Amino acid sequence: MPALLLEGARVPVSRLRSRGASLLRSREASVAAFTVALGVSLHVATGRFFSLENLTNVLLDSATTAIVALGMTLVILTGGIDVSVGSMLGVVSVAVGYATAAHWRLVPVSLAGIATGLLLGGLNGALVAYGGIMPIIATLGTLSILRALTFQLLRARWISDLPPTLQPLGLGTLLHVPVATWVALALAAGVVYLTTYRPMGRHIYAVGGNAEAARLAGIDLTRVTLLVYAITGALVGIAALVYVGQTGIVQSNTGAGFELQVIAAVVLGGTSILGGRGSPLGSVLGALLVAEMKNGLILLNISGLAEGMVTGALILLAVGADLLRRRGRW
Repeated sequence: MPALLLEGARVPVSRLRSRGASLLRSREASVAAFTVALGVSLHVATGRFFSLENLTNVLLDSATTAIVALGMTLVILTGGIDVSVGSMLGVVSVAVGYATAAHWRLVPVSLAGIATGLLLGGLNGALVAYGGIMPIIATLGTLSILRALTFQLLRARWISDLPPTLQPLGLGTLLHVPVATWVALALAAGVVYLTTYRPMGRHIYAVGGNAEAARLAGIDLTRVTLLVYAITGALVGIAALVYVGQTGIVQSNTGAGFELQVIAAVVLGGTSILGGRGSPLGSVLGALLVAEMKNGLILLNISGLAEGMVTGALILLAVGADLLRRRGRW
């Protein structure tokens, strides 16, 4: 009997060890280790990276990217992509800016921002799910339309001198950590729960793995597609609230190039651009890494023009590495 009890006790321990070893070998662990190593290198080179002020700036910069990257992860897991999130951020920021300028309170402004994002994300989802348009084509179209709409809504003016309605969300801190970071972590926990414990999460992975097999298994492809794009839009709405709270202004170029940061965060975090594999946690770490690299360029006094080059190179390297792994060459 004691031997049986001992043997029974060993099973959970062995499982825990197996899970621990798997976690250490995961892409998330690799990204986290590289992020720490890069931070140490930047601190050695500049002596400023690990200052409280600079770390706060990195967290603030990564928050909006991380929030939208969670939705982009779901979209890419299904085998799609949404390159319109930058333009979408611009339109939602305009809506949030006008509502804030009209002295709306925090809750109505937040609901307006999320609803606007949800509507725009749902439009992308409808074009893909019901219109049968390829995701890259559909969202390229809405990217251009929404960017033009941002200019039209602003009428060549910026929205500035906003009341501090959204400042607690954009610039506030809780336990010395930005509120925006807590928001991103809470949303990440929700998306992890969705992808790990809910049937819809399994459907998302199944659609990205093999859409036809998922359809034959009874999964509603239209519903899944519409859902992931709508969630992405709602998360863009939340990111717009954080963005306006941080900057206090809405410019005509708000969100320009933002989609590249988001996609870079997702692919660096280990989500396969071909769909069916990845994790929300990896995307959050990827967003932190992207913000860290941007911050490093500033600390090293490297021209801001290099930011786009670095982001593009990171995307190519991450996608190339993923394709090599898929083909069994790495």
